[in-house]
Amino acid sequence: MALVGNGAELEADEDIFEDALETIPVSSPSDMEGSSHHFTAFDSKQASGHHEASNLSRSSNACIRPSPYKHIVEQPRRTSAKRSEISDLDKKSHDTDMVIIGHHITRKVQRNSARSETSAKISLNTGLEECAVALNLFLSNKFSDALELLRPWAKDSMYHALGYSTIVVLQAVMTFEQQDIQNGISAMKDALQTCQRYRKKSTVVESFSSLLSRGSLEQLTEEEMHAEICYAECLLQKAALTFVQDENMISFIKGGLKIRTSYQIYKECLSILHVIEKNKLEQQLFYEFEGGVKLGVGAFNLMLSLLPARIIRLLEFIGFSGNRELGLMQLREGASGRSMRAPLCCLTILGFHTYICLILGTGEVNIVEAESLLAPFLQQFPNGSLMLFYHARIELLKGNVEEAQETFRKCISVQEEWKQFHHLCYWELMWIYVFEQNWMQAYYYSDLLCKESKWSKAIYVFLKAAILSMLPEEDVVSTKENVVALFRQVESLKQRIAGKSIPTEKFAVRKARRYSPMLPAPVKLVLPALEMMYVWNGFPVVSKRKDLSENLLVTVEKAEAALQKENSNDYLTDDECLVKLLKGCCLKNLQRPLQAELCFNHVIQSEKLLKYDHYLVPFTLFELAFLHKSQGEMDKAIKVLETARNNYKDYSMESRLHFRIQAALHLWKKPPSN
Repeated sequence: MALVGNGAELEADEDIFEDALETIPVSSPSDMEGSSHHFTAFDSKQASGHHEASNLSRSSNACIRPSPYKHIVEQPRRTSAKRSEISDLDKKSHDTDMVIIGHHITRKVQRNSARSETSAKISLNTGLEECAVALNLFLSNKFSDALELLRPWAKDSMYHALGYSTIVVLQAVMTFEQQDIQNGISAMKDALQTCQRYRKKSTVVESFSSLLSRGSLEQLTEEEMHAEICYAECLLQKAALTFVQDENMISFIKGGLKIRTSYQIYKECLSILHVIEKNKLEQQLFYEFEGGVKLGVGAFNLMLSLLPARIIRLLEFIGFSGNRELGLMQLREGASGRSMRAPLCCLTILGFHTYICLILGTGEVNIVEAESLLAPFLQQFPNGSLMLFYHARIELLKGNVEEAQETFRKCISVQEEWKQFHHLCYWELMWIYVFEQNWMQAYYYSDLLCKESKWSKAIYVFLKAAILSMLPEEDVVSTKENVVALFRQVESLKQRIAGKSIPTEKFAVRKARRYSPMLPAPVKLVLPALEMMYVWNGFPVVSKRKDLSENLLVTVEKAEAALQKENSNDYLTDDECLVKLLKGCCLKNLQRPLQAELCFNHVIQSEKLLKYDHYLVPFTLFELAFLHKSQGEMDKAIKVLETARNNYKDYSMESRLHFRIQAALHLWKKPPSN
């Protein structure tokens, strides 16, 4: 039994599917040794003479102080270590020096390869300090060094366990290799066991009493408070991997229960924070706990607030709730705080502003906040892959296409260890060249993704074929690619996550069926690369550049003229409506609202004539609503959005449009005081 309040219920839920011996190991008295210390100030004088101090600067107001404990042990740096060599880290090695290259970090320590029973206990202070050092190594592209530092103590220290398993899980998510996913699940199981040993143990009577009184919150030691935060973070990550591990319903239910348990723990930790912050002292342990709470509560509120209204109502019934403003506020406070999680809070907000707002939102991005949040971390990690990536993304959203290209290429060049960061940049560079209609360069990066990345082979192959379709026939011949054969591969490459097909992959499969060998002859797609650009909400990005929007309009109008000369076929009306939607988006970007509205109305009036692409009408209504809003007709805009949400169902990418509608209604219906 752990935590307070709903602890018994939460653990019971997990025990339905999990082995109790794996998740709740029996702890020895030594496991809880040292956990009775409450928030006390660090004694920096005690640290002198034990080892040299480490100066760790994460932001202008954050630092990690030297550990006062004699048994701090750090592992030697192996600059040549690769992922496949991580299993050899625990082998006997000679004493050596290690230089950690973070930001103003230079430490010289010795490794004692023989760990004794007495040295297996890592203090909370030391765990926090070394986890912060590992995070700095990771953000400085020293991925193997971060793993080397954390792994030897991952079964003895909650923060070493959390840090190590998080890196392994991130690697699994980025590679999508089944072996990496299995390694991530295994590492997270070990981390949960480690964190469980430090959590508060209570009897059934104590758990029942905690339901009646909040007084037990103040009885948790500092170590037990941090154990709750670490356990919740590990549980959430394990849930994410459970969804992608396999397709069966049991995995889906297990993942859902883990998310629910993690959510409830964060709620309890927020209550703990409210109780203890009035008595807080100016020292690091409190700020680290506070940072963990703000990261978790903020991220949960932000994610849940994005969901469509009908899903939110269902989740509220089973105990979930999401408030976007609260989530952003918690993350902003965390990003500006003194915790080692400050960069993680910053990266979460950046992901929201630069991706979620565009793909699942309205396309209206808070560039000013994104830039101001990134600035101190970009200064601290000027060559960090993650920081460079977001810097390039922000430049792209500002319309600075050339600067974005240069920064994405720099992001690729600064490290070779994790190729997955390269794949993120390839994806962005591919779209930049699509925006510019530089089809050969766009093809180059789509081909790299097909060859190197396993994230979504179906999407990569479809995009490769779609881009080639935009080229003149002689250029296609020079690539030695067979466009028809590529489209025919797409269906076989479709994958499933949490038992469900990915909506964009399903969309690609449907479009590729026009090249099916079952048909008498392939029916060429019209502007397939621009259609996928629309699906990924690329038109708001292009709107910052009038020249790009004008060039796209020229291409769309050429396709429109070509369709008028086409012989009648089953797809002709659908193709005409697609072209009208794309033309309307270009005209909207060019501030020509009357012409754009004519295009949108043409699609809406053709609703009953559509045979295949039924998604066109609700998506067109979404664009029309924004057109009305831009002209100050807010009531009309909201009415059109509600029509799109309520009157259409069972069309391609329905959930994606509902996310966007929810985001727009959230903004447009907001009271003026907000």
